[in-house]
Amino acid sequence: MLIGEYKHIIDPKKRLSLPSKFRKELGKKVVLTRGLDNCLFVYPISEWKKISAKLAELGVGKADTRGFNRFILSGAVETATDSLGRILIPDFLRDFASLKDKVILAGVQTRVEIWDEKKWREYKERIERQADDMAEKLGEIGIL
Repeated sequence: MLIGEYKHIIDPKKRLSLPSKFRKELGKKVVLTRGLDNCLFVYPISEWKKISAKLAELGVGKADTRGFNRFILSGAVETATDSLGRILIPDFLRDFASLKDKVILAGVQTRVEIWDEKKWREYKERIERQADDMAEKLGEIGIL
């Protein structure tokens, strides 16, 4: 399971070192794509295959599903980690997530999210203020 929050730096060659705690679970190759809330998603290949299979089942009949498929799939790149556990982040994905040099890598169960440090801080503060309300809603449906 991918969990935890780590601060890292994107080097001048656009490489990002993955936290050692994530490397084993992610494997030697990962899929990097546009995420939600203006972050990037990083998936192990095995998880990406499950997600892309589910997306394929949605079909092309509805504009929402076509759009979401395009958003996720056209922005996806498969990349290998180098011997130091670094991945290369393409310019179009850096631009999408407004990534500068300081980033946060957040483990979210089956994926890693890459956030601009400032955007992460703002997002986290907003979510922390809403945590009680979210927990109550989850309790109503039997999750908590």
